[in-house]
Amino acid sequence: MTMTAAEILLDELRHARASRGLSQDDFGKLISYSGTHVSAVETGSRPPTGDYAAAIDRALKTGGVFARLLDRLSDLDAAPLWLREWITYEQQARTLRWYEVAWVPGLLQTEAYARAVFGSDGRISAEEVATRVAKRLARQQILASDDPPHLVAVLDDAVLRRPVGGPAVMREQLFHLAQLSQHRRRVRIHVVPRGVGAYAGLDGPFVVATLADLVDVGYLDNRLRGQVVERAAELAALREQWEAILAEALTLQQSAELITEVAKSWT
Repeated sequence: MTMTAAEILLDELRHARASRGLSQDDFGKLISYSGTHVSAVETGSRPPTGDYAAAIDRALKTGGVFARLLDRLSDLDAAPLWLREWITYEQQARTLRWYEVAWVPGLLQTEAYARAVFGSDGRISAEEVATRVAKRLARQQILASDDPPHLVAVLDDAVLRRPVGGPAVMREQLFHLAQLSQHRRRVRIHVVPRGVGAYAGLDGPFVVATLADLVDVGYLDNRLRGQVVERAAELAALREQWEAILAEALTLQQSAELITEVAKSWT
């Protein structure tokens, strides 16, 4: 049976460890990762990240071969590597802490809102917009699963008032948020009101996913690419930022009332 490019990479990673007679725990110590992490990567349940590949290259003095192989995977699959990495974590997460300063979080977007978001990029075709919208809606199915993740979203007030797609799209989107917050027990939506001045969230959006093994993984997003964050110090900084942002937000009830109020104003 023909192996995929990803399977070949995992096979080479396993060979690099086993050929040196190292257990997964010993290999983890060598590259500053846990043995559990090494096992998860080698079995395919956790994607290898750029930092992970670079750590192996440094420890084994490979001249960067694994980082280059990982980078080449982006050329072989439709989605860029960093997005495929994050989607894997998103699908496995038990908890998602998501902060947005400009857009409604992707997992909470309506079809019309998502189309307006992707359509705002004049560099991509109408066909590509439709493809991206379909993929985004497919990702949202994790919220309707039998065991959905606990999603806590914090939005800046500006998200509610920016006319993405026009009044009708915004009205539908905000009522959708209100309904999700009220009827999906594992979805909680908070809003940082516009009366708040400068606060930690103005640095930009991010997500922190807590996986089944209680390990956290972060994600930073921008128009060019996303960045998966796994380093302990960086994750600690994101968690501190999250707590600072949440402290500025309205309660769930206050947030739901504000979202509904603004939704009614979009006429």
